[in-house]
Amino acid sequence: MAKKQRLDKVLSNLGYGSRAEIKRDCKNGLVKVNGKIENNPGLQVDTDKDIINFDGETIEYKEFIYLMLNKPDGYISATFDKHDPIVLDLIDKKSLAFEPFPVGRLDKDTEGLLVLTNDGQLSHRVLSPKSHVPKTYFAEIDGVVTEDDIKAFKEGVILDDGYKTMPAELIILESGDVSKIELTIHEGKFHQVKRMFESVDKKVMYLKRLSMGKLNLDESLELGEYRELTEEEVKLIEER
Repeated sequence: MAKKQRLDKVLSNLGYGSRAEIKRDCKNGLVKVNGKIENNPGLQVDTDKDIINFDGETIEYKEFIYLMLNKPDGYISATFDKHDPIVLDLIDKKSLAFEPFPVGRLDKDTEGLLVLTNDGQLSHRVLSPKSHVPKTYFAEIDGVVTEDDIKAFKEGVILDDGYKTMPAELIILESGDVSKIELTIHEGKFHQVKRMFESVDKKVMYLKRLSMGKLNLDESLELGEYRELTEEEVKLIEER
């Protein structure tokens, strides 16, 4: 059950403007509560029961936001960076009001599925070393990927720091001077996919994340585009 909150705080948190802007909008008659114009921005409202209307739009109150982004090359999976653009630069102002952050990281040059949310508990569950949420990638590899590589990945390979990876599922889509593969891993070590291929003397030329848990990237999203997840899709993130 939601506790009562100030009207201006509710609207501000949902990205409808600053407290000062909401105060002005209330004075201008743009805000209604339960069908009546409300001039008092400090009114205590119950977000479970009261119907709030802003400039003709009935607002949908929610505590958490869950976004699926098709991350493009060149963006850092962070909420701040001094030198490079960040994934939050791609998100609209209203969604940014929820203060979302990336669930895990994709390298700057890696594309594909990135989930952003302000749900810290979900992020913790997904990223916990004990969770082993599977993540599937498509990659183009410089060199011939072989059955020996499939076997090595299945057994776990030794990374450059001596860490042995958990068993991973490697599928060869095309093998040649440039091979195309899909790889499913169950952990999230730094640069893991690239380092796994380096361990078998090969180099990742292109990398794209296709899925996390059972949540698949919406291929209708162009690079840099995003959308909110449905309740059902949010549950898929943690499924194995």
